[in-house]
Amino acid sequence: MLKNTYIHIPGIGSSTERRIWERGIKSWDDYLKNHEVVKIPRAKKKSLLCGVEESIEQLSAGNHIFFAKRLPSGLHWRAYRHFIERTAYVDIETTGLFAEHDEITMIGVYNGKEMKTFIRGIDIGDAAAELGKYKQLITFNGARFDLPFINQEFPGILNHLHVDLLYPLKKLGYSGGLKRIERALGISRSEETEGMNGFDAVRLWRRYEKGDEESLDLLIKYNEEDVKNLEKIIKMTHPKMIECEMSF
Repeated sequence: MLKNTYIHIPGIGSSTERRIWERGIKSWDDYLKNHEVVKIPRAKKKSLLCGVEESIEQLSAGNHIFFAKRLPSGLHWRAYRHFIERTAYVDIETTGLFAEHDEITMIGVYNGKEMKTFIRGIDIGDAAAELGKYKQLITFNGARFDLPFINQEFPGILNHLHVDLLYPLKKLGYSGGLKRIERALGISRSEETEGMNGFDAVRLWRRYEKGDEESLDLLIKYNEEDVKNLEKIIKMTHPKMIECEMSF
């Protein structure tokens, strides 16, 4: 989908992008070969040609920051497959809802192969270096929750493409929280964590602070399921996102 995206080019809006699609153009390379079939003003056509050539170069160089800055935040999912090898699925647990007053208790990071959990009071500081390994982050409601907390904890480390699944899933008709969407997609939870939510996570942390190690173990399991299910969800729904976007 990224290779048939034009809305990140300065001066190009969704109507021009859709006009290109309607002409049957399937990729940037295709556009370079067939741009004359798209009837747009000469100045805009020149901007498009330069923008497409630059986009090809930046993607070839693996420059995620170029696309992270240029793409509208709600469309970062279009880059998902192109940076999948440097992707982290991320979920945090906190003491409350507000980054200004509360703090992260746990950060779960999964790269599709290895799960790492960083815990306040043990190794939370190591999460910054781990997140720095990746070019793309996948979250659910991360734009309003996870990323503000992470930025508060580690100022300046976030320059990633960020796919917040909340928004493209809502466009597909999946509303509600993560657990509700999991059920709608047929994704199950373990018996230990079934029915748990963010408020339960706060209570588990408070119990751990009082010396209950089993509560920490359950919180780690809950967070790990949150994180790993993000990968399941995007793999199941990404083709639908493309189909929805390209329907006209």
